[in-house]
Amino acid sequence: MTDWLGPEEWRAVALSLQVSFWAVLISLPPGIFTAYALARWSFPGKQLLNGLVHLPLILPPVVTGYLLLLTLGTRGPVGSILSDWGIVFAFRWTGAALAAGVMAFPLMVRAIRLSIEAIDPKLEQASSTLGASPPWVFLTVTLPMALPGIIAGAILAFAKAMGEFGATITFVSNIPGQTRTIPSAIYAFLQVPGGEAAAMKLVIVSVFVAMGALLLSEMIGRRVAARVGGA
Repeated sequence: MTDWLGPEEWRAVALSLQVSFWAVLISLPPGIFTAYALARWSFPGKQLLNGLVHLPLILPPVVTGYLLLLTLGTRGPVGSILSDWGIVFAFRWTGAALAAGVMAFPLMVRAIRLSIEAIDPKLEQASSTLGASPPWVFLTVTLPMALPGIIAGAILAFAKAMGEFGATITFVSNIPGQTRTIPSAIYAFLQVPGGEAAAMKLVIVSVFVAMGALLLSEMIGRRVAARVGGA
């Protein structure tokens, strides 16, 4: 395997794993909170929030990346403030993680929301009647029962982040060793004569990662269904 992939391909794989890991890590806490709010709360603007959460699935990825660049670029309203504090996302691997996290967020939220909605609210109500506070009910009842869905959502988000291209290349460009993830590397290899072999190797890696993530998510989803059915 070490000889099968060259140094440049390995750098792309390693950076993709790094970007995907941090994309999931930074998006998981807000993903759980958003999923719980959509599943359990009623509030003005709920449908608007639901639409905003799923917007990255509908918009062209390039548009999402451009909006991130306008907002978080060094001249953007938020990015200029962050850059004064030494925090820069544009054209950095951290920006690639942020863009991948934004694109993967809808898939994560949907998986977690479905898992929470499958939990019988009476179980949460019973815990509340015994004197447990809402945060304690969430931590001791909702969160453990939703854990399979959370894991499934994280896996799907990881796979989506591994394959993200449009938003990432628009926001952080395609810099070798810094922002060149697997999709960006495939694109770069296809632009040069003789690069098809290296591109095909990365395509195979991408297919294996995507299929593995889907299989894991399916297994966990069936486990959730069996758990709910047996409850």
